[in-house]
Amino acid sequence: MYSIRNLMLATSFTLTACQQGIEPTNENITDIIGKTTEVLAENSVLTPEIMYKFGRISGIEISPDKKKILYGVSYVDIEKNKSNRELFTMNTDGSDKKQITATPQSEQNAVWLNNERIVFLSSESGKSQIWCMDANGNNREQISNYENGIDGFVISPDGKKVAFFSNIPYSRKASDLYPDLPLATGRVIDDLMYKHWDEWVETIPHPYIADFSTSGLSNITDIMEGEPYECPMKPFGGTDDFSWTPDSKKIAYTCRKKTGKEYAFSTNSDIFLYDTESKKTVNLTSGMMGYDTHPRFSPDGHYVAWLSMEHDGYESDKNRLFIQNLENGEKTYLTDNFDYCAESFIWQQNNNSIYFLAVKNGTKGIFDININDKAIRQVASGHYDYASIAEAPNGLIAMRHSITSPDEIYTVSTNGENSVQEISFENKELLDKITMGKVEERWITTTDNKKMLTWVVYPPHFDPEKKYPALLYCQGGPQSAVSQFWSYRWNLQLMAANGYIVVAPNRRGVPGFGQEWLEQISKDYGGQNMKDYFSAIDEISKEPFVDASRLGAVGASYGGFSVYWLAGHHEKRFKTFIAHAGIFNLEQQYVETEEMWFAQWDLGGAFWDKNNPDAQRSYANSPHRFVDKWDTPILVTHGENDYRILASQGMAAFNAAIMRGIPAEMLVFPDENHWILKPQNGILWQRIFFRWLDKWLKPEKE
Repeated sequence: MYSIRNLMLATSFTLTACQQGIEPTNENITDIIGKTTEVLAENSVLTPEIMYKFGRISGIEISPDKKKILYGVSYVDIEKNKSNRELFTMNTDGSDKKQITATPQSEQNAVWLNNERIVFLSSESGKSQIWCMDANGNNREQISNYENGIDGFVISPDGKKVAFFSNIPYSRKASDLYPDLPLATGRVIDDLMYKHWDEWVETIPHPYIADFSTSGLSNITDIMEGEPYECPMKPFGGTDDFSWTPDSKKIAYTCRKKTGKEYAFSTNSDIFLYDTESKKTVNLTSGMMGYDTHPRFSPDGHYVAWLSMEHDGYESDKNRLFIQNLENGEKTYLTDNFDYCAESFIWQQNNNSIYFLAVKNGTKGIFDININDKAIRQVASGHYDYASIAEAPNGLIAMRHSITSPDEIYTVSTNGENSVQEISFENKELLDKITMGKVEERWITTTDNKKMLTWVVYPPHFDPEKKYPALLYCQGGPQSAVSQFWSYRWNLQLMAANGYIVVAPNRRGVPGFGQEWLEQISKDYGGQNMKDYFSAIDEISKEPFVDASRLGAVGASYGGFSVYWLAGHHEKRFKTFIAHAGIFNLEQQYVETEEMWFAQWDLGGAFWDKNNPDAQRSYANSPHRFVDKWDTPILVTHGENDYRILASQGMAAFNAAIMRGIPAEMLVFPDENHWILKPQNGILWQRIFFRWLDKWLKPEKE
């Protein structure tokens, strides 16, 4: 019997096989598997098609007895233009690995009910509902039948209750006002936040509590009934925003209880505690003005911990780790002596310590902190990014990736030995046949005499006697780490595999180098961070293996803004540019984005406020003001469902280039948002991306 991995190899390498003149048939599946493996061996560098064959691991859950790991793996079917997530189990040492689902529908939000049963979401019956099955995948049965479907759930520790979220109607349609016009399509809008990220806001999620058993849900209660607020918070909130107390009597949730203009200009969310018996809700973080998210109770129930930002309207503020004593209400800022942003965390079973993730010096490591003396120790480090952690009997189970490898599952020793062992090996078969480029850590001196970490990725089979074109990678965010990230679109190894030296600087404005470094970029988009870009590419261009006459700059979101800005200031350094979902006109961005706090904080205020020097300096650096200096070919890409940075920004940039007589091309996706998510769109994007680069940076190919 063939494994899912081999079946995936046999079917999903069809395109690559055909390109090599191999004709796959249904007569001999073993022959197909062998031939496609040969093709990969012959082409042993990364391609978009090969990259889409990696299994994408997510959702690690440890069984109550700490003996088993439950996790999901998503597989992409390029031909069907979709992905499907299946569930697996294995022992915590990696042995006895089993695939427990094989269905046309993805299984999501899978958790252990007990050591023998697993609960998960599936749309098998039409809408997403809660299902249950044995830990080996047998005896699969539907638990819920909620009319609007269920988008996420958290089961109480005693297994008797469940918190779930589901959408309720929001906003007004024409037919609500005038029932005699049922076919009218107009939306009646009288406030901001009428659209968000990639959707017109016609529904919002609400949290519910229900009695839970494997025979169904009962006594369903909307714990925010009548409140016009979303919970969890869109677009990225989910089950991490809910946490049951250990006694299963209360549940904490995250909510930004604001609407309209107030919502659009605020990041002030709070942690609320709902009592299932009294039906009363208490705000645990009242008076704390920034994002407060991800509540987690200590195992003994004496404390709640959460992530907190200080300032309202600043989404990239330092993420602080706080705890509150639930008996006396005392709050403690744990990471006040730690100059980096805390990320996801878990309580240790001793109730006195917390494991958390944080980016420090360009990599995301694992740390622990003692809640009594605030002593912090780094548990795991290296040229990797850890993505999630769970406590196991002899240490931690963690997901980890790097610039050269997608997520896999590892055991991590916590005894100070920094011992890490891979146990999932989901992508080993593919990775063993791919030659990745060397990743080098370089510390470059900036114009203000600071040291800046820059990752340099070399082409596979690098020859120092040759000269290579180089790409400056401009990070988005703007406050997003340039760490050991693995991306299925902005993949630095894929760029290197196409014959480019990749230069990825941790310019001013990214986390991992202290708050001063992070905050420089706010209200100064065209300032020191742009000088940092020039410092990085100028320094690497001095290398004898870099052809300084063949340089390109690429980036998305703020990275797209960076490309547009560089196009008007680069003094002929670059031969071509690629901007995806970039801000071209800052004045346009201020009034047309959806969450207004973003532009309000980062740009310093409104462009019409002539007495605001911060705002006026920001808008004076808008890329559209320097189009008269554009002289270099540019590719613009954008998704029309992008409501964070509207596609009109990309269209305006493209139009300006064409009107200026500059060679330009535009790729617009009518069905994508800020990212390109559909498989065939993703591969199209990669092909256009490299076609454009090769045209201007590899003239020998013309």
